[in-house]
Amino acid sequence: MKRILTLFSAFAIVTVLSLAGCTDPAAVIDQNTEMVNNNWSYANKLRYPVKIDDAGISYNLYLNLRVTADYKYSNMFVLMHQSGPDKKTSTVRYEVKLANKDGEWLGQGSGNIYTYQVPFRTHYKFPVKGIYYFELEQNMRDNPLHEVSDAGLRVEKAAP
Repeated sequence: MKRILTLFSAFAIVTVLSLAGCTDPAAVIDQNTEMVNNNWSYANKLRYPVKIDDAGISYNLYLNLRVTADYKYSNMFVLMHQSGPDKKTSTVRYEVKLANKDGEWLGQGSGNIYTYQVPFRTHYKFPVKGIYYFELEQNMRDNPLHEVSDAGLRVEKAAP
């Protein structure tokens, strides 16, 4: 019985340490939303709340994107809507290059999926602390846009 308790305790400690080691201390948020049937429609706007505790430091903001090898374009346009505690809103349209002219994918490939983490703001200082909302919207002609696996947002503290 004592041996089982010792073994269980050792397993619990290893599990806790493993989980603690998986967190990224720089990340404020790193979240993706899976698209149903790999289709991203105009109506499916992805909304992420981001809590900023320190407006005095810089942050890097990234668009996370995954497409399948069957995605038919070499780029994607995305609208990024931002609103903050000061009630100011802004919208910026970004073009994400996904492939070279010869068709070679630029993202990290794993099987049939290509992953992109594209910076859209670097060393950005939020005006005030509080909760900001980011809303991602696909801005292509196709609706729904086929072969988009998921999309999301990463906000991290910038290195000094």
